[in-house]
Amino acid sequence: MRESKTSNGMRSSIGKLAAAVALLAATWLLGELRIEDPRPWVRPYEASGPVRILQFYASAGAVLPGQTARLCYGVEHAKSVRISPLLAEAYPSTRHCLDVVQQHTTHYTILAEGYDGAVATRSLTIPVATPPVPEQVFFVAASDCRGVSECAAIVERKRLLGGV
Repeated sequence: MRESKTSNGMRSSIGKLAAAVALLAATWLLGELRIEDPRPWVRPYEASGPVRILQFYASAGAVLPGQTARLCYGVEHAKSVRISPLLAEAYPSTRHCLDVVQQHTTHYTILAEGYDGAVATRSLTIPVATPPVPEQVFFVAASDCRGVSECAAIVERKRLLGGV
């Protein structure tokens, strides 16, 4: 009976030792492995040319206050990208778009820095249009006037007085 307990205890110790060795080996392998870039669409460093801005445009010519516009850009041979006013999601890519909510007319500038220290810039403006004022309609009861010209005069007076 005692022999059985000892051999079970030994098996348990050997199992724990094997698990520890496996964990140690896995940790070492992870340190040796090259982890891929989580953004595969971003091109790695290419030393075959100067930094260039391929495109920088807005999806809309003008928007109303509170509306969203897409701001799109593409760069080549860039180490870093900044868009001012500061947009945190900007990074080197040949094609990337960001959603921007416009409250007022905004002038955007993209700055791409190359691996050689050279800088390329472009700018654009997304205008915010003032919303159209709805046309006011005034009504006059037929009993308030004695003809079309008198009704027109009453409506004009109401319009000038702000509907009073």
